[in-house]
Amino acid sequence: MTERIRAKMNDGNRRWWALGAMCFALFMIMLDNTVVNVALPSIQRSLHATTSSLEWTVNAYTLTFAVLLVTGGRLGDLFGRRRMFLFGVSVFAFSSFMIALSQSDSWLIAFRALQGAGSGFMMPGTLSIITNAFPAHERGRAIGTWAGVSAMALAIGPVLGGFLVQEVSWQSIFLLNVPVAALAIVVTLFAVQESRDETATREVDVPGVATLTVGLAALVLALVKSNAWGWGSARVLVLFGVALLALAAFVAIEPRRIAPMVEFGFFRSRAFFSANVVAFIVSFAMFATFFSLALYMQDILHFTPLQTGVRFLPTTLCVMVSGPIAGRLADRIGSRLLMTAGLIGVSASMFWMTGITTHSSYGFLVVAFILQGLGIGFVMSPMSTAAMNAVDRTKAGVASGILSMTRMVGSTFGVAALGAIIATVGRDQLATRLPHVGAGQRGKLVDLLGSGASTSHLPGGVQGALNETYVYALSKGLYAVGSLALLGALLAWVLMGRPARTPASATSPGAEPVRPLERPAERAAERAHA
Repeated sequence: MTERIRAKMNDGNRRWWALGAMCFALFMIMLDNTVVNVALPSIQRSLHATTSSLEWTVNAYTLTFAVLLVTGGRLGDLFGRRRMFLFGVSVFAFSSFMIALSQSDSWLIAFRALQGAGSGFMMPGTLSIITNAFPAHERGRAIGTWAGVSAMALAIGPVLGGFLVQEVSWQSIFLLNVPVAALAIVVTLFAVQESRDETATREVDVPGVATLTVGLAALVLALVKSNAWGWGSARVLVLFGVALLALAAFVAIEPRRIAPMVEFGFFRSRAFFSANVVAFIVSFAMFATFFSLALYMQDILHFTPLQTGVRFLPTTLCVMVSGPIAGRLADRIGSRLLMTAGLIGVSASMFWMTGITTHSSYGFLVVAFILQGLGIGFVMSPMSTAAMNAVDRTKAGVASGILSMTRMVGSTFGVAALGAIIATVGRDQLATRLPHVGAGQRGKLVDLLGSGASTSHLPGGVQGALNETYVYALSKGLYAVGSLALLGALLAWVLMGRPARTPASATSPGAEPVRPLERPAERAAERAHA
């Protein structure tokens, strides 16, 4: 097999083989984000897991993934992007295999956390390796393909997951990662040339890693548990307080470090700053609506999980088609217009869906799904291209990690915020629709809104009122998400400005690198030497 790969690979097509390897890895990450939710009921029956354990099956992965994105990207810059990527793939494959062998929910959660750590090293590696493999004038096309594969995994995930869980076992969805990872490792070893930040000191910023890890972990956990524990609960407030203190310490520490985790000078670039703003907003909108509409279709329209996954295909298929097209257009006309138009499309889909009822037809929903898919596709590729072109290629790893972290935090914020809107609006609506029900009982009904828990045990009148309340509250939440997407379109147009001149180092592999951002300690040393 290795000889066959060597024979087909040459300097002219090596970068496309590298793109293929990165797409294989990304496919695994995105597939895993969707198939696990389909498998949760089977996992519960097989391992006799509690509801709390099922939550942590998802949350353990989310936490370690989000926390390690920037760290993984920076370590790739320092010690080799290919090396860190291969480490991440190996950890991901090993943990996937061990998840399939788990005999208890405790071991399952532990290996899910390890799997998230593997993803944290893989994800920034995929984008930074592509950035270094392709010159700037081809980078949009490559990133468009990368985004299309991401959408394909999101499309296939619920369908494939539903089939495997139903026909084989829940373990099979994790075992599937092992051969895919093996193929990605083999192609990476032959196709990807090692790259690192040659301008940086090989020194790990331990205080930066520690404060960023604590801050992000507290923030993500607070968002994930905010609706279950209550936004005003002591636990959530303490977590937000810890996040604020740790992230403030991170911001204070970094400018004083010789080799910081994050150079805040990146954000002086309008393109990089606006790309991250747009990344937060589009991820907020996408994951909030995917989560809530999946519950709407299953709990109110009574589709099965597999039927729900199939009905989301228009969105993901449109992203698959429009992502590569938008990437190629970004190479020609820049990202500003595409990002703006894409967010307008996302906003239009949100406003369209505010007309949902408890009896909406799929014909009504599919219009919004198509609009949303086209909009997301026209945002994702140009957004990623703009962010990666805005920094020197030597800093591609940490830049990719920052962008991925922004997307991850945005998606977590989106799910939490829309859930909070549904609960708040729903509480007032239930008081109007069910005045004869006591306040305590209404509080329990509010907890059922958007939780995915079965309501079949409720009396017909109460269940009908709860469904009407959920749809009404969801429509109000969609107004808010649509307005945020429209604000994002305005910010993308204003903040991006005219396309900036591409750095010399991004145009060709042998070009002279741009001098890294100076730090106070370096400037002082230079003055002392002078």
